[in-house]
Amino acid sequence: MAATQRHPLPRPVREIENLFIPLADGTRLAARLWLPQDAGQDPVPAILEYIPYRKRDFMRLRDEPIHRYYAGHGYAAVRVDLRGSGDSDGVLDDEYLPREQLDAIEVIAWLAAQPWCSGRVGMTGISWGGFNALQVAAHRPPALGAIITLCASDDRYSDDAHYMGGCLLNENQIWGTVLFGLNALPPDPALVGDRWRDQWMQRLQANKPFPAHWLRHQRRDAYWQQGSACEDFSRIRCPVYAIGGWADGYSNAVPRLLDGLDGPRKGLIGPWSHNFPHNGVPGPAIGYLQEALRWWDHWLKGIDTEIMDEPMLRVWMQEYAAPEPFLEESPGRWVAEQTWPSARISRRRWHLNGSAGLQNSPAAAVSLNLCSPQITGLGGGDWCGFGSEGEAPLDQRSDDGRSLVFDTAALDEDIEILGAPEVTLGLRSDRPVAMLAVRLNEIAADGSSTRVSFGILNLTHRHSHQHPEPLLPGETTTVTIGLNAIAHRFRAGHLIRLAISTAYWPMVWPAPEPVTIELDTAGSSLVLPLRPADPADDSLPAFAPAEAAESTSTHTHLAPASYRRSIERDLVSNEVVYRLINDGGDLGAAAMVRIEEIGLELGHKVERHFRIDENDPLSASTEISEQMLMRRDDWEIRVSARTRLFATREHFILRAWLAVHEGDDEVFTREWEERIERDLV
Repeated sequence: MAATQRHPLPRPVREIENLFIPLADGTRLAARLWLPQDAGQDPVPAILEYIPYRKRDFMRLRDEPIHRYYAGHGYAAVRVDLRGSGDSDGVLDDEYLPREQLDAIEVIAWLAAQPWCSGRVGMTGISWGGFNALQVAAHRPPALGAIITLCASDDRYSDDAHYMGGCLLNENQIWGTVLFGLNALPPDPALVGDRWRDQWMQRLQANKPFPAHWLRHQRRDAYWQQGSACEDFSRIRCPVYAIGGWADGYSNAVPRLLDGLDGPRKGLIGPWSHNFPHNGVPGPAIGYLQEALRWWDHWLKGIDTEIMDEPMLRVWMQEYAAPEPFLEESPGRWVAEQTWPSARISRRRWHLNGSAGLQNSPAAAVSLNLCSPQITGLGGGDWCGFGSEGEAPLDQRSDDGRSLVFDTAALDEDIEILGAPEVTLGLRSDRPVAMLAVRLNEIAADGSSTRVSFGILNLTHRHSHQHPEPLLPGETTTVTIGLNAIAHRFRAGHLIRLAISTAYWPMVWPAPEPVTIELDTAGSSLVLPLRPADPADDSLPAFAPAEAAESTSTHTHLAPASYRRSIERDLVSNEVVYRLINDGGDLGAAAMVRIEEIGLELGHKVERHFRIDENDPLSASTEISEQMLMRRDDWEIRVSARTRLFATREHFILRAWLAVHEGDDEVFTREWEERIERDLV
């Protein structure tokens, strides 16, 4: 992967380490500001990123190259800690609350009124910041001129880290434990003064084990509808640039936003994981910040950059790559569609014909039984990739062997798809609660199996995520399962495989009982969105090389980062453990790093253990721990947050532990046990 280039900035930049933005209720939000030195005489538009990930310390090294770049090209770049996070006042009760959105509206108005601001504001962010950019845009604050949303979703229930197809994702606990630990960190005394301890104690007393909080909403109720932009796309009128990556968990939102919005909009999907495209892994990375400037210049400065003359959707058309747990570069090419949905895309149907596999025409009906071992899915990789070692899907042959599989004959020619594949199945279940995982794979001549896309469905949600219904054992029902949108070219001579399983661990929590599905091939089919070749793809302008500003912070690595994953099987107990240990990782900190400018040392360690017996879904358990450290001279804060989830037939049981130390003194400790009824999950 090519390194990100650093070039001198065209305008000198002034940095304000911290300022407090006052809100109407007396709360102060902490902000870090970069702006051109002459902005007081020549006001510029502002670009806001508004997230809870601590501008001062844990995200400092990520923020500086991006926001200094914007400032050096004529913008006031502003990083704001949400209420209750970082150095801001208050407590953080949950993600994406209405209060968070209303605070942002006040922040935008404050920015627009500053003497160094032209009165125009853009909003951007990746993940949380991409979510709330959409949510705030729906409120239509007058000064908000455009947004860029990256690696985010318009649907908080169906397309976020909590549930997929009505099934509980273990990402709910992973992410919830991260937030649980982050929420226990204090503001920096060097910025907030003697108030820091009272603010910290207020946060600790209000903290909660978030995975249990979200487990109380197992269907698509009003909790999830709030903050889901898809509930009413018409509320968003400002221009939207939606960006994602095929290895990320949120790429489905890009085509859905292009389809749902009716104002100015663009979409871009690369091969990347949950990263900014100029740091994109798998590569190729692109000059994302130059592309963003074209967007901001057009909508916030009124400069015709011709960005809106280009196709509405541009994507990386992936090609076959042998399955590996880490992929540095994704083979493929850039393609584009002038509009989305595109009238050029056609639907091709393959019929499931028993031992004959996938065929163009239906054959005599066959009934096939399926009861997958609970360890099916060990080759699935992470639900959302961050570009880390070992996170990508493995060779699918082990999971294929625990599934029903249907193959095409060897392809006579290349086949390209762009969009969301769809599977229709006629089936019967012997249990009232069941789930299916459906994978679309490409099979090479050597038999290796690469996952192209997948979909999950809790069969009690077959008609509605809002009003699930138990299955009637033995009754025939027809279900349709949408797979994740993808752009992919299947190679001539390879096979297309559809694999179906009744388990997908450790990504998805299992049904309460082992389930046998009887699949009727009559009426069962796979539909792929075929994209014909377009000669115009060859003349698409190339993206510039990845570029960013130099960071003004210097840092010293005090301990090397390490990343370990393993799958272990106990042949006596028959338990399988998927284990991850990460010293460093998700928050941008190394295992131990010192930021010299603020004299602060940071540490972060993650451990995740997923256990299950292949024959017993009630043996499933997960344990996640987050350890975080902040240290300056003789001031040291250590946070240990841990959660454990297991289940009976009727309940989820989540236990949580929080221990917080200041130096050698334990200043806060609490344990929770939450018992939550299973709601057809």
